[in-house]
Amino acid sequence: MAKPQTEYVCNECGAKSRQYFGKCSGCGSWNSLVEQVVAVTVSPKASSRSRSPHGLNPAQPRVSLRLDDIVDYPQSRIASGYPELDRVLGGGIVPGSLVLIGGDPGIGKSTLLLQVAQQLSQRHSVLYACAEESGQQVKMRWQRLAPPIAQPQPSVMPDSTGPRGELTAGQLYLLPEIEVETIVAELESLRPQLAIIDSIQAIYYTALNSAPGSVAQVRECTATLMRVAKRLEIALMLVGHVTKEGAIAGPKVLEHLVDTVLYFEGDRFASHRLLRSVKNRFGATHELGVFEMRDRGLVEVDNPSALFLGSRDESTPGTAVIVACEGTRPLVVELQALVSPTSYSSPRRSATGLEYNRLLQILAVLEKRVGFPLSKFDAYVASAGGLNVAEPAADLGVAVAIAASFRDRSVQRDTVLIGEVGLGGQVRSVSQMELRLREAAKLGFRQAIVPKGQELHNLGLTVIGVSKVVDAIATVLSGPETTQERPQ
Repeated sequence: MAKPQTEYVCNECGAKSRQYFGKCSGCGSWNSLVEQVVAVTVSPKASSRSRSPHGLNPAQPRVSLRLDDIVDYPQSRIASGYPELDRVLGGGIVPGSLVLIGGDPGIGKSTLLLQVAQQLSQRHSVLYACAEESGQQVKMRWQRLAPPIAQPQPSVMPDSTGPRGELTAGQLYLLPEIEVETIVAELESLRPQLAIIDSIQAIYYTALNSAPGSVAQVRECTATLMRVAKRLEIALMLVGHVTKEGAIAGPKVLEHLVDTVLYFEGDRFASHRLLRSVKNRFGATHELGVFEMRDRGLVEVDNPSALFLGSRDESTPGTAVIVACEGTRPLVVELQALVSPTSYSSPRRSATGLEYNRLLQILAVLEKRVGFPLSKFDAYVASAGGLNVAEPAADLGVAVAIAASFRDRSVQRDTVLIGEVGLGGQVRSVSQMELRLREAAKLGFRQAIVPKGQELHNLGLTVIGVSKVVDAIATVLSGPETTQERPQ
């Protein structure tokens, strides 16, 4: 009998090690290694070959199929009842798919999924497995949710509405359970079109001795649920906890097992919530859905650009407007910059909603190529509404906002800036330019500063191409310069 072996697995990233260390070599977290017993299996020797030693017999497949032999059938999606969620998923919920939704505690993950379950329960059977709350707690939250604006037609669904026109529970089934075997048995018996597991870190597999939420439990529970969902064509939505760094807790293999990974983001001081896809096998990644948290649940935002666009009634020095693309959705975002003389030997730099390293790069370009002595000034840059803008197309807007704050001048209110700033001070081209310009024209902007060679006309606004960032600054800044104290 082979001697059992042990290994140490990181609870944060799933990295394995034969020896215990206080710090994980994969993710760098401390005291996250957990000892596990590795089952030793002896692989049987190949008793037969598909061909003779001399290669006389031709190779024949056993169970594999050619692509031409696979039956092609159209994939039907299930509408969730929320176009913003369907947009992020790529057009709707795919039967048999696994969707993992992560987010900070209290951001609204359970509220969103319960509202989706309520909508779908009017047309399909839905199983909601709550491992962290009791059935009474879930029902109390369900009773607080507001009915949808568009009521279903009585001729189509005669029994879906209550006596006062509000939606009833329909075919929504609740399962307060933490054992994955019981959940699997209920899935095989009920066979719902949608199943929600809240959360994957709270359920456990009784055959394993480790605690719920450990690497082995999360991996085994997800794999077990995945096999059932694929076999029975059940759309499965999993709620995942996040670590203090913002990543989904558990092994990295959890994100590889599922088909779609969504992050529910938002500022706890604001009411809007952002649903972002970082992995999607059935649609585009980095799609964005915008919701607003109200006292009766989450409500979709019809015009997200108005949410991230500040007041345009009066010009303010140090502001610029860009058009960022999140997946296939253009968003008009206002950027705000503040440049002030520093009181320290090393100036402060702060970026809210923008990448910090790109801010440092743009400040260096403005000082070297334009001649602004920004090494003697503090620089603060933020995006309105708390949206995280990570694409390089926002570089030109950041550079112009910093220059406007430095000179204490205002950018024309009807101007948007789109372009990437290179280290040589040049303005580089970006993708989806026509989509961005159409969104700006729809919101009433009349002028756009874009990279030279990407001028698109007949879109309802004047397009000006620039090749250098200094040309963009000279084009958009207007008004007399206000006296500003400069450090000697």
